Amino acid sequence: MIKSVWSVTLYVSNLERSKEFYEKALGLNKKYEYSSYVGFECGGVEIGLIPREKVDIGEDAASIQFLVENVDEVYRTLKGRGVSFVVEPHDEPWGGRQATFRDPDGNTLEITQINWKRYFTVASEGA
Repeated sequence: MIKSVWSVTLYVSNLERSKEFYEKALGLNKKYEYSSYVGFECGGVEIGLIPREKVDIGEDAASIQFLVENVDEVYRTLKGRGVSFVVEPHDEPWGGRQATFRDPDGNTLEITQINWKRYFTVASEGA
Protein backbone atom coordinates (compact mmCIF):
# COMPACT_ATOMS: atom_id res chain seq x y z
CA MET A 1 0.00 0.00 0.00
CA ILE A 2 2.53 2.66 1.11
CA LYS A 3 5.68 2.40 -1.00
CA SER A 4 7.99 4.93 0.65
CA VAL A 5 8.30 8.38 2.13
CA TRP A 6 8.12 10.79 -0.80
CA SER A 7 8.85 14.01 1.05
CA VAL A 8 8.98 15.84 4.34
CA THR A 9 7.63 19.38 4.14
CA LEU A 10 8.62 22.08 6.59
CA TYR A 11 6.74 25.35 7.01
CA VAL A 12 9.25 28.16 7.43
CA SER A 13 9.07 31.78 8.57
CA ASN A 14 11.48 33.07 5.90
CA LEU A 15 11.73 31.06 2.67
CA GLU A 16 14.86 32.82 1.41
CA ARG A 17 16.76 32.37 4.68
CA SER A 18 15.72 28.71 4.96
CA LYS A 19 16.63 28.05 1.33
CA GLU A 20 20.12 29.44 1.94
CA PHE A 21 20.52 27.27 5.05
CA TYR A 22 19.51 24.00 3.37
CA GLU A 23 21.47 24.75 0.21
CA LYS A 24 24.63 26.37 1.56
CA ALA A 25 24.99 25.25 5.17
CA LEU A 26 23.69 21.69 4.75
CA GLY A 27 24.88 21.30 1.15
CA LEU A 28 21.64 19.81 -0.17
CA ASN A 29 21.03 19.96 -3.92
CA LYS A 30 18.09 22.16 -4.89
CA LYS A 31 15.73 20.31 -7.24
CA TYR A 32 13.51 23.30 -8.02
CA GLU A 33 12.36 26.62 -6.67
CA TYR A 34 9.08 28.48 -6.92
CA SER A 35 7.79 31.54 -5.09
CA SER A 36 5.83 29.30 -2.71
CA TYR A 37 8.01 26.17 -2.53
CA VAL A 38 11.64 25.05 -2.65
CA GLY A 39 12.49 21.35 -2.95
CA PHE A 40 15.82 19.69 -2.09
CA GLU A 41 17.09 16.17 -2.80
CA CYS A 42 18.08 14.26 0.33
CA GLY A 43 18.88 10.59 -0.27
CA GLY A 44 15.76 9.89 -2.30
CA VAL A 45 13.46 11.88 -0.01
CA GLU A 46 12.49 15.42 -0.92
CA ILE A 47 12.85 18.09 1.76
CA GLY A 48 10.30 20.76 0.91
CA LEU A 49 10.07 24.30 2.27
CA ILE A 50 6.84 26.31 2.22
CA PRO A 51 6.39 29.83 3.63
CA ARG A 52 4.36 29.53 6.85
CA GLU A 53 2.01 32.36 5.83
CA LYS A 54 0.82 30.29 2.84
CA VAL A 55 -0.92 27.72 5.08
CA ASP A 56 -3.03 27.71 8.24
CA ILE A 57 -0.87 25.66 10.60
CA GLY A 58 0.75 25.78 14.02
CA GLU A 59 4.23 27.05 14.77
CA ASP A 60 6.04 23.71 14.62
CA ALA A 61 4.05 21.97 11.90
CA ALA A 62 5.53 19.66 9.30
CA SER A 63 4.05 17.01 7.04
CA ILE A 64 5.12 13.65 5.70
CA GLN A 65 4.01 12.51 2.26
CA PHE A 66 3.76 8.79 1.59
CA LEU A 67 4.15 7.71 -2.02
CA VAL A 68 1.41 5.33 -3.21
CA GLU A 69 0.39 3.82 -6.55
CA ASN A 70 -3.27 4.85 -6.36
CA VAL A 71 -4.45 7.59 -3.99
CA ASP A 72 -8.13 6.79 -4.41
CA GLU A 73 -7.65 3.12 -3.59
CA VAL A 74 -5.48 3.82 -0.51
CA TYR A 75 -7.92 6.56 0.55
CA ARG A 76 -10.81 4.06 0.51
CA THR A 77 -8.75 1.49 2.43
CA LEU A 78 -7.70 3.98 5.10
CA LYS A 79 -11.25 5.39 5.42
CA GLY A 80 -12.43 1.81 5.94
CA ARG A 81 -9.94 1.54 8.81
CA GLY A 82 -11.37 4.63 10.49
CA VAL A 83 -8.89 7.24 9.25
CA SER A 84 -10.50 10.68 9.04
CA PHE A 85 -9.29 12.85 6.16
CA VAL A 86 -9.00 16.64 6.38
CA VAL A 87 -8.48 17.04 2.60
CA GLU A 88 -10.17 14.66 0.17
CA PRO A 89 -8.31 13.25 -2.88
CA HIS A 90 -7.56 16.00 -5.37
CA ASP A 91 -5.24 16.76 -8.29
CA GLU A 92 -2.36 19.22 -8.00
CA PRO A 93 -1.07 21.28 -10.98
CA TRP A 94 2.43 19.80 -10.61
CA GLY A 95 1.23 16.27 -11.38
CA GLY A 96 0.33 14.93 -7.97
CA ARG A 97 -2.89 13.48 -6.65
CA GLN A 98 -3.11 13.82 -2.88
CA ALA A 99 -5.27 13.38 0.19
CA THR A 100 -4.45 14.62 3.69
CA PHE A 101 -5.16 13.16 7.12
CA ARG A 102 -3.79 13.50 10.64
CA ASP A 103 -2.36 11.00 13.06
CA PRO A 104 -3.74 10.78 16.64
CA ASP A 105 -1.43 13.62 17.74
CA GLY A 106 -2.50 15.93 14.92
CA ASN A 107 0.59 15.49 12.72
CA THR A 108 -0.15 16.05 9.04
CA LEU A 109 0.20 13.00 6.80
CA GLU A 110 -0.49 12.83 3.08
CA ILE A 111 -0.80 10.08 0.53
CA THR A 112 0.60 11.12 -2.83
CA GLN A 113 0.39 9.59 -6.29
CA ILE A 114 2.52 11.17 -9.00
CA ASN A 115 1.98 11.55 -12.72
CA TRP A 116 5.71 11.52 -13.45
CA LYS A 117 5.42 12.98 -16.96
CA ARG A 118 3.54 16.03 -15.65
CA TYR A 119 5.84 16.29 -12.61
CA PHE A 120 9.02 16.40 -14.70
CA THR A 121 7.48 18.80 -17.23
CA VAL A 122 6.49 21.27 -14.51
CA ALA A 123 9.82 20.86 -12.68
CA SER A 124 11.81 21.58 -15.87
CA GLU A 125 9.71 24.66 -16.67
CA GLY A 126 10.17 26.23 -13.23
CA ALA A 127 7.91 28.88 -11.80
